[in-house]
Amino acid sequence: MTFTVYGTALPLQNLLRDAVLFLTALASLWLTPDEHREANGFSWEPILEVAILFAAIFVCAVPILAALAAGHDGSLAWLLTAVTAHDGSPHVVAFFWLTGVLSAILDNAPTYLVFFQLAGGNATELMGALSPTLTAISMGAVYMGALTYIGNAPNFMIYAIATERGIKMPSFFGYLVWSLVVLAPVFAALTYLFVLPR
Repeated sequence: MTFTVYGTALPLQNLLRDAVLFLTALASLWLTPDEHREANGFSWEPILEVAILFAAIFVCAVPILAALAAGHDGSLAWLLTAVTAHDGSPHVVAFFWLTGVLSAILDNAPTYLVFFQLAGGNATELMGALSPTLTAISMGAVYMGALTYIGNAPNFMIYAIATERGIKMPSFFGYLVWSLVVLAPVFAALTYLFVLPR
């Protein structure tokens, strides 16, 4: 059984899953004694901060997807050219690195969506003949989100909680430098071992 809301199909099992998660969260709030949250220093501020930031990120992804839908006639035609090899096939290494860089400054979910659409948006084709491209997009979106605080919601949540409690954290760019020192060699190895065509 499926319900359609504003053109989006919502299967019943997905709605039930989300309802169970929501009810579990409410039960936790109702049943957990307040003193436990006070002892843990629980606050809604970091959650609200992360929610606002990521809602804005997803809203900002809408015009990017519209520009990509225009293809070679759109303002992001240069990006389409950058991820396409001379013979017209996908440039897998470019997909990995460009997806990763955008993931580090945008977040992995909208970035995955953007590059999935850029690769044609056909799931059957991307899981078949173009599976190396889908692998590169997936790896770039997931792995390189760790480069910044906003590249991954848990990174930003930890930063928000730590700063709220007075713990000194590296700045946005300070964190980026530290993570690049550690992760750039890992990403280079991933490119060589798993992304480069054999």
